[in-house]
Amino acid sequence: MTTRVFLGLVAGMVGLCLTAPVMAQDKVPLAENAHIRDSLVAGRVADVLRTECGSLHARMLLALSKLDDLKDYAIAEGYTEAEVKAFLKDKAQKDAMKAVAADYLAKAGAVAGDEESYCRVGKDEIAKGTLAGSLLWSW
Repeated sequence: MTTRVFLGLVAGMVGLCLTAPVMAQDKVPLAENAHIRDSLVAGRVADVLRTECGSLHARMLLALSKLDDLKDYAIAEGYTEAEVKAFLKDKAQKDAMKAVAADYLAKAGAVAGDEESYCRVGKDEIAKGTLAGSLLWSW
């Protein structure tokens, strides 16, 4: 799979967390659902790591599977397909998730412009067995 496909998957994952404009009263906004929020941040973290570190690569089939699982989870939680699709279009919410991922990466030791720092963080994520790490592989 290509970089464009992977970025599309990550964008889709990020989009799932967006707050729907109209929701049933018993549902919290998707951005407040910890499982969805944490999964989306992990997807973004993995994408940044593999983009910034040349020795890290995406596990594309696993990423597709996780995206499908996350969509199924959102539907099971009572969100509609229309709500999920609406989330994909909210740039402000996508930017907010990117900021959370950037903060996570900085705290983990990634430094802008320092490829080795991203490689180190990525290899740590893989070694720890985090969701972000599970979406990556390295030689």
